[in-house]
Amino acid sequence: MSERLDPAKTCLLLFDFLVGHAAKDPQRYAPVLANTAKLLAAARGRAAMVAYARADHRADGGTTAPTLHDSGPRTRLIAGGTPEAQIVPELAPRPGEYLVPKHRWSAFHGTYLDTALRARRVETIILCGGSTEIGVSSTAYAARDLDYNLVIASDACTSPKPELQAQLMRDAFPRLSRVRTTTQILEMLKP
Repeated sequence: MSERLDPAKTCLLLFDFLVGHAAKDPQRYAPVLANTAKLLAAARGRAAMVAYARADHRADGGTTAPTLHDSGPRTRLIAGGTPEAQIVPELAPRPGEYLVPKHRWSAFHGTYLDTALRARRVETIILCGGSTEIGVSSTAYAARDLDYNLVIASDACTSPKPELQAQLMRDAFPRLSRVRTTTQILEMLKP
């Protein structure tokens, strides 16, 4: 598989770069946002599709199932329509870019993302975002199961658990994608 990306068949997917998430840990997010801004400028400059998957929960929890798991109850949801649910200003969407509201971890589950990608004849997704071990990984596995080529921007993803992120980038993601740095992806997008 070529390392060059055809912008007409590529989508940069920004996952949950929300004000509410970035504000909780600005030091961790700063380099990730800077790298994502570079990817966004390159994608826009090459006319690649740009999509934003973002949490859009109801404030009353009405879109969140109380499933059983060992990590305890979820203490905080970012409700759609609130200032916390907005995309961080430095990555703000432009007219014509795709906003994909989601109610689950994966950007594909119950959303129009797959339909939009297929309508644009996208074959490759460049994925970056917050919560690598949750939403980014859920989206990556779904993209693979939907037969998309995937490039994960290793330094444009973040997790509060760096050791878990490192393990995913080293051991899990290479089985379903190409794991590349921002610099490497910028090279892949060059004409």
